[in-house]
Amino acid sequence: MTDTKDKSPISPDIDDIEAFMKEKIGIGISFDVGFREMVVLKNKIQLYYLNGLVDSSIIVQIMKVLVQINDNEGNRKKVQEIIENRLVHQQVERIKSLDEAVDQILSGLIVIFVDGEDEAFVIDVRHYPGRTPEEPDTEHVVRGSRDGYTENVIENTALTRRRIRDERLRHEMLKVGERSKMDVCVCYLHDVADEGLVKLIKKKIREVEIDGMSMADKTLEEFMINSKWNPYPMVRYTERPDVAAHHILEGHVVIIVDTSPSVIILPTTFFHHVQHAEEYRQRPAVGSFIRWARFLAILASIFLLPMWLLFAMDPTLLPKSLSFIGPNEEGNIPITVQIILGILGVEFLRMAAIHTPTPLSTAMGLIAAVLIGQIAIDVGMLSPEVILYVSISAIGSYVTPSYELSVANKLGRLFLVIVTAIFGVIGFAVGFTAYLLFLVSLKSLRTPYFWPFIPFNLRAITHILFRIPVPFNNKRPSIVHPRNTYSQPLKKDS
Repeated sequence: MTDTKDKSPISPDIDDIEAFMKEKIGIGISFDVGFREMVVLKNKIQLYYLNGLVDSSIIVQIMKVLVQINDNEGNRKKVQEIIENRLVHQQVERIKSLDEAVDQILSGLIVIFVDGEDEAFVIDVRHYPGRTPEEPDTEHVVRGSRDGYTENVIENTALTRRRIRDERLRHEMLKVGERSKMDVCVCYLHDVADEGLVKLIKKKIREVEIDGMSMADKTLEEFMINSKWNPYPMVRYTERPDVAAHHILEGHVVIIVDTSPSVIILPTTFFHHVQHAEEYRQRPAVGSFIRWARFLAILASIFLLPMWLLFAMDPTLLPKSLSFIGPNEEGNIPITVQIILGILGVEFLRMAAIHTPTPLSTAMGLIAAVLIGQIAIDVGMLSPEVILYVSISAIGSYVTPSYELSVANKLGRLFLVIVTAIFGVIGFAVGFTAYLLFLVSLKSLRTPYFWPFIPFNLRAITHILFRIPVPFNNKRPSIVHPRNTYSQPLKKDS
């Protein structure tokens, strides 16, 4: 965000500071804005903080120490130095701007002004409300860590730091939003991440001009990524610290936005969205099997319905051994309309499951399966084959690790169904080609979306198709242009 407002210097007159704070942050009006005036060595000092975002016990302790100065010190000429030495906290710094003081107060820090001084003390006593780290609902694993990111940016950086205890790990904090002043942390390895990529990401974050980011990371993504109407995800979200740490070690950049339990991984390709932590918690052979099964499910979620529709419309395309494919009963509604109704019905159920309280979700599932599905077949509204293939396609969507990718694939599937229904074989062929060309044409922060197939990279394709054992996986992916190619210290760049 570009800062266009003038910086107001701190006035040595503490009454002017109080008047400024009353006008700026509503001292005496907003109940959650804390204010306390004290006298230390016959000098007025003022403390400003925000209730609910600070640790009250630390504030009380600071006040006790400040009061005790009157009993133990007598040098009024060095009151500022004495106060600074007595502030019992590990993070104390000086500022010279009232606007910066306001920003710090609203971020959960305490600011102390001393009468007659043009500098103020800022103490980090933030204590944001939130939940404890727990396993994300959308990224379960059979074996693995059960902690996950929370809505607290400080806790999230600590969860990452716990897994990468490297002095070259960088956490750069930026602020976004003229009113929200949201904390945005850019996380990367200094000697691994591409310097140009890091600069580009920070430049895009600083260029964001908006009042506030109530939707947190999603709002930031839409400012950073140019393709606004593209349904396919150009960034990867994760709530797992181990997944984020793995990508940081590869050379990716992770963006952590305060108030969001998910972090953004940049840059990403299509195939980053089809990987899951479960593959790396199993033996390589088992992980490869899981990966292939997942690929099959994702392909089925996109292409199964349009292919079945094509064969149902023109059974002559099928060999005799597969002549059973196709509807045995036509029903009262055209097949294409049945498929579209089935797709919409699954979406209705998904949205209903999100908004239904957990104790009622089982009842909703019974209503959907027993009443709606069976009765729709009995009255001839939907054929059993349509229900079968729509269900398989829906399961494939749920198998997709990335929720954003699964939703985008649904739109791609609907597009293929419509063009196949209208133009038949030619429509399916042209639609399939257009769909692939669309994916190939996408770029995420100058990164080809369909890499490593286009542009072709045999080594990277092997790593996508198979879960390679870690000892043999000693090179970072070239797509992130890492400054340090080898991921194992025994190897050295030539």
